[in-house]
Amino acid sequence: MELDVRPQLARGEEPFDLIMKTVKSLAKEDTLILHAPFKPTPLIGVMKWKGFTHRATVTR
Repeated sequence: MELDVRPQLARGEEPFDLIMKTVKSLAKEDTLILHAPFKPTPLIGVMKWKGFTHRATVTR
């Protein structure tokens, strides 16, 4: 599943609730691709605590 939070961030909105809602909808074998303008380090910690792994890629 892909989630692009750049529009919310551009409007000054906090996308954490949207991200967590999306995470809850994932099946165990699903992958979340999150598009953000920065590495979401705090979110990575939360997701690790929930049992997820991550890989970050920078694109321009």
